[in-house]
Amino acid sequence: MKHFPIKKVLKILMVISVIFFICPFDNIQGEEIDEKNEIINSVKKIFEDRNEAILNGNLKLIESNYDKNTRYGTWAYEHEEKKMKYLKNWEEKQGVKFIEITPDIVVKRVRKSEDKFSVNLICSTEYKYIYTDAPKSINSCRIGTSHVLNMKKKDERWIITKEWYKDPFADSLNLDNLKADSVKQYILSQGKRDFSSMPDGRKSSVEYADRYCGIASGKKYGYTYNKKYRNYNSRGGDCANFASQVMHEGGKFRKNSSWSYDRSGATSSWLNADGFKNYMIYSGRASVIAHGSYEKVYKAAYKLLPGDFIAYEKKGDITHISVVTGADSRGYSLVSCHNTDRNKVPWDLGWSDKNIKFWLVHVNY
Repeated sequence: MKHFPIKKVLKILMVISVIFFICPFDNIQGEEIDEKNEIINSVKKIFEDRNEAILNGNLKLIESNYDKNTRYGTWAYEHEEKKMKYLKNWEEKQGVKFIEITPDIVVKRVRKSEDKFSVNLICSTEYKYIYTDAPKSINSCRIGTSHVLNMKKKDERWIITKEWYKDPFADSLNLDNLKADSVKQYILSQGKRDFSSMPDGRKSSVEYADRYCGIASGKKYGYTYNKKYRNYNSRGGDCANFASQVMHEGGKFRKNSSWSYDRSGATSSWLNADGFKNYMIYSGRASVIAHGSYEKVYKAAYKLLPGDFIAYEKKGDITHISVVTGADSRGYSLVSCHNTDRNKVPWDLGWSDKNIKFWLVHVNY
């Protein structure tokens, strides 16, 4: 019987390993990468279709992107349908038209489970709009959202079976009770406002808000919050925390025993929306311009200046804080905030519901 040298045997075994184990594994891994890339491209196309549907009012563009044979897929589709109708109603109330909606999607993770995939992503969406009587003046705002989508393949297409995200319009999907004509006439009668002479405290507050409004901030900032502060979105919300940061870091308001933040935590007036509103008013650092329903306060909203804030009230409870960061071509106040992230968004967009009241608050810089 012929014996082969040990070294030669080892070489043969190594070659066999490469052929039967490594190469097939690489092929499988490559197939999975291709599949994930296919899903990512499909997700981006779905988001583009959604925005195109809003611009054109064409629901057929998005209907085929959902698995309507499942309860969650149907709910996801119906929610997008309601959102589209709300935005059309808001356009009519405002006297504007959205002309371009551009998403910037960053996929964080793609996971496979049998024949389905779960996709985690963030989306920073720029909305451009014009007032119908002044089409040359283009206004722009940005909204940032985090999404979890479940996807499966059907008829050679990837479709949504379930989706979760904190919709910035979820608190206001009905404008039926608003006297849109009179509101629109007033809005269209307003002109551009000049903030060039405002004090440095207001200017630096706006700069801070622009830089750290998360997914709604510019791409150059990496869509992140200020890492010096905790993110409280998973603990009840981060809106008051962000507003406090704007006042302290931007406006240079000093911390004190009632209003403070450190590594161990924060006072309720720093972190809680109701507490923040009450502290700013009763400490004398701010004063109320107006309080009430949209129809009661929308004219007074033109008195708001960059660096002021708005508190949103539902059923007697302050549930949200936004900081005023500018005004559009008709002088309509724009706000920035966390959860969901907004950057220079019309102050009532997503909040124009008859059950919501507004506190318009002037800050004393």
